Amino acid sequence: MFISFEGIDKSGKTTQVTLLANHLKDKGYPVVSTQEPGGTYLGEKIKKLILHTSRGKISDIGELFLYLTDRAQHVKEVIKPSLDKDKLVISDRYVDATVAYQGYGRGLDIKWIESLNKKATRGLLPDITFLLDIDPKVMLKRGKAEDRIEEEDFLFYTRVREGYLQIAKSFPERIKPLDGEKNPLEISLEIREILNKKLGE
Repeated sequence: MFISFEGIDKSGKTTQVTLLANHLKDKGYPVVSTQEPGGTYLGEKIKKLILHTSRGKISDIGELFLYLTDRAQHVKEVIKPSLDKDKLVISDRYVDATVAYQGYGRGLDIKWIESLNKKATRGLLPDITFLLDIDPKVMLKRGKAEDRIEEEDFLFYTRVREGYLQIAKSFPERIKPLDGEKNPLEISLEIREILNKKLGE
C-alpha cells in the first residue's frame, strides 16, 4: 500500500508520518517512510536547490521541473521498488503538492502539471492520501519561515490551501481531508481508524 500526506507547510505532516509509521511497524508491517523533495541522493541535492536558492533566482517553471525530476527519481529508486517488495510506503508529499503549490500557488497550468506528474510517476498514485488542512494564519503562528517556499506571502498560501481543498473534492475516494488544527494525537487516531478500514482490519 502507498500512503501520502499532504498539506501546506507546518500543517503537521511530518509528525503524522512518524506517528503512523511507528504504529504500523508495531503492528508488524514492513514500512518505508520517505519524503519529497529529498527521498533520494539526487533528491537531497534538488531539495537544497529548491529550498535554499535565493528568492527570485529560480523561475516558476524551473521550480516545477526540479520537483518533477525529484519525483521521477523517487518513484524509480524508492517507491516502486518498495511496493514491489510488498512494503507499505508512506510519503511526506507527492503529486498533489505540485498541483497545489505550482498550479494553484504559482498559477501554472494545472492540466499541464497533471500530465507531467503522470509521466514522472508513470501513473503511480497513492492508495490513500491524508490532507492535513490548516488556515495559513495557523501556519504563521507555528514558527518562522525556514526556507524559500515558506517565505512566500499569505495570499500564496491561501491559494495553495484552496488548491488542496479543490483537489480533495476531485478525488474523494483517495484524499481524506482532516482538521490539522486538532491535537496531533487526536489526528493520529482518526488516521488509524480510516486506514484500518482501508486495510480491512
